[in-house]
Amino acid sequence: MKSAEIRQKFLDFFAAKGHQIVSSSSLVPHEDPTLLFTNAGMNQFKDVFLGFDKRPYTRATTSQKCVRAGGKHNDLENVGYTARHHTFFEMLGNFSFGDYFKRDAIKYAWELLTEVYGLPKEKLMVTVYAEDDEAYDIWHKEVGVPAEKIVRIGDNKGARYASDNFWMMGDTGPCGPCTEIFYDHGEKHWGGPPGSPEEDGDRFIEIWNNVFMQFNRDEAGVMHPLPKPSVDTGMGLERISAVLQGVHANYEIDLFQALIAAAARETSDADMNSPSLKVLADHIRACSFLIADGVIPGNEGRGYVLRRIIRRAIRHGYKLGARAAFFHRIVPDLVGEMGEAYPELKENQAKIVATLKQEEDRFFATIENGMEILEGELAAMADKGVTVFNGETAFKLHDTYGFPLDLTADICRERNVTVDGAAFDAAMARQKEQARAAGKFKMAANLEYAGAETTFHGYESLEAKGKVLALYKDGAAVAELHEGDLGVVVLDHTPFYAESGGQCGDRGELKGVGGIFAVEDTLKIQAAVFGHHGILKTGKLAVGQEVGARVDAVARAATARNHSVTHLMHKALREVLGAHVQQKGSQVDPDKTRFDFAHNSPLTAEELREVEEIVNAEILANAATDSRVMGLDDAQKSGAMMLFGEKYGDEVRVVAIGSSKELCGGTHVTRSGDIGLFKIVSEAGVAAGVRRVEAVTGTNALAYVQEQATRVAGISALLKTQPDDIAERIAGMLDNVRSLEKELARLKSKLAASQGDDLAAGAVEVKGAKVLAATLEGADVATLRETMDKLKDKLKSAAILLASVADGKVTLIAGVTADLTAKVKAGELVNMVAQQVGGKGGGRPDMAQAGGTQPENLPAALASVAAWVAGKL
Repeated sequence: MKSAEIRQKFLDFFAAKGHQIVSSSSLVPHEDPTLLFTNAGMNQFKDVFLGFDKRPYTRATTSQKCVRAGGKHNDLENVGYTARHHTFFEMLGNFSFGDYFKRDAIKYAWELLTEVYGLPKEKLMVTVYAEDDEAYDIWHKEVGVPAEKIVRIGDNKGARYASDNFWMMGDTGPCGPCTEIFYDHGEKHWGGPPGSPEEDGDRFIEIWNNVFMQFNRDEAGVMHPLPKPSVDTGMGLERISAVLQGVHANYEIDLFQALIAAAARETSDADMNSPSLKVLADHIRACSFLIADGVIPGNEGRGYVLRRIIRRAIRHGYKLGARAAFFHRIVPDLVGEMGEAYPELKENQAKIVATLKQEEDRFFATIENGMEILEGELAAMADKGVTVFNGETAFKLHDTYGFPLDLTADICRERNVTVDGAAFDAAMARQKEQARAAGKFKMAANLEYAGAETTFHGYESLEAKGKVLALYKDGAAVAELHEGDLGVVVLDHTPFYAESGGQCGDRGELKGVGGIFAVEDTLKIQAAVFGHHGILKTGKLAVGQEVGARVDAVARAATARNHSVTHLMHKALREVLGAHVQQKGSQVDPDKTRFDFAHNSPLTAEELREVEEIVNAEILANAATDSRVMGLDDAQKSGAMMLFGEKYGDEVRVVAIGSSKELCGGTHVTRSGDIGLFKIVSEAGVAAGVRRVEAVTGTNALAYVQEQATRVAGISALLKTQPDDIAERIAGMLDNVRSLEKELARLKSKLAASQGDDLAAGAVEVKGAKVLAATLEGADVATLRETMDKLKDKLKSAAILLASVADGKVTLIAGVTADLTAKVKAGELVNMVAQQVGGKGGGRPDMAQAGGTQPENLPAALASVAAWVAGKL
């Protein structure tokens, strides 16, 4: 049965049962900011389940497209290497909004699987929540599933209701038990049934999950029955297709086989089992559907996730021998497979192809050099036996060659190498801090210019006519710039403000008959020579050509607001903190103002509030800004303050804004009221005796205030209290947490004491000494140590090895009483056991600790302790 037929039979079955067939929602959950991508079938019905939305139907069925490749739900690194991980998948679901409940949901599932799809009943088994007798009885007494085929799963995740078979939307709110259906792939595959120690094997695979929203959980953890219990189910199309097509891995189903064949065709690779071909088959789905839903490759958010997936695909194509764009040529094959079910693929096919090809062309321009560096580093590491890849090199690959960190990690993983993520993050932070200033000033400083000066008209106008006096490309003077060239343009007249006095340079465009030059920044080449840095978007630009220069008015206005408010803030800080406050630096751009000043202690909340009140009072006064040029001596006599870092000539510009008067060459608002709103967003120390304040104005300030209000409202909702009572509620919760921590410590101590008594009975006598090797289920290091102390006291003369296992890792502690340490060393004992479980460790002769990563070897390792101790005595 083909995947398309399986999908359609599912929808038709539930339509015949009175369900409304609802189209898949977009992969971009526009109505749910908590999600990066749609990752489950119930996402589009979330508000219906919560009671915020009312639909004209009470039963629905969907085939929902889903992506898990970013944020909390991220399967990217496993794709291509496992049988069932994907970035994109389809979730078949049926939903009841207060209509039918457990009985119908269970019987629908069984009828579809056994009668419509024809699965053998003996190949199916189910799980229920341990306390859900109702579901158990329906399966056993009404459906007829044998008792040995029903597994009760209890609280197996460390807390009440924390179970694989109990679903919760959050810590509070709708929740309820689940029943899952598993398919037995047969004895030829290793693994045990759900709930067994071998449940993670590949024999028994979950194919369907029925969630019964039965309760509302309050803050105290009490379950209150919902007045209208609901049903949310999900069955992965890829998994059920594998079952119905008689294959074990999802990549063996018809849909993937067609895409793998297409990837093999485009890369000329004949190995249809290649993990790289599986990656390409998976990634073409995720990339195409994301682009069809409006996501475009970028450097942040959803766009960055898409770019990461595309570049991971390109790298696997490169691994197979591709040296030019190929990935986009698989799109028509995908449309052929899935275009009927998802018309948006057909409608956007040309857009998808063009977007992918553009990304491929960009990445193929640098991938070869990046791979050469990466392979060289890995080869050198192999020679030295090093297994941690240098984080600085990983950042260089990211910054220079476009290798996302997880792409480098993916390649390293194939060589059993990890990446130093902390070093990568540190390099990224440094680059963000330094790149803007250091990179641009270096470019400007290296330019050699001996022509006329630039006349600045930016105080009066945002537009001016100018002649090109000089052009630079790659730091050298040129006669012309051509389309796509990065360069610097010097004009004789300009309205563009060049970065100075802490204010960033203007951006905008230069437009001539031959082309358009996008100005991304403006910097001074010399004191009165302005360099317009940017890229020629169209045509060409030549020395001597006339252009129209136009500043980005929105960015200039935002910058002016932030610069003017810096003056007002400086004066307010002096009023609140004292005359010792002196400016030590500033940075003003369209987004914010950053102001450094002399002061020896952090500002209190009251001081920050007072500064805000003074500045906003000046804004409300709406006084006109006055600026005039005068002699430096006259300016100083007028009481104007001189700004840090600005070089002044014999004549200077004095700017008066409200009650502030400073020497300043920057651009400012016409009236103080133009600033709109002033809000401090951070205050911190940056050096000995120097503090830094960052603030926002205008629409940025409004957005910040609104965001904070939204956060407070969200916290209030989570805490179920009013905003004014948040602090009191959190204080009460913290007190409760401290109380619980004390109680937990008491219980652990009590547990250690009781376990010590029980374990002591299991000690064996070896040459006059007691020897004990045992496992303490669920014990942390503190509990192991406390238990060890009690055992040593109880056994008097003993060598003891205690172990615990959590999350696949082994913790070991060895203890030897003082009378035996001359012959038996705890450090040697623990190391002997650790080596058998994939680890190492050591410590003092009387107490030592170690760890390991192979818990399956622990029983044999513990069994070896007595003989080892005997050999030492």
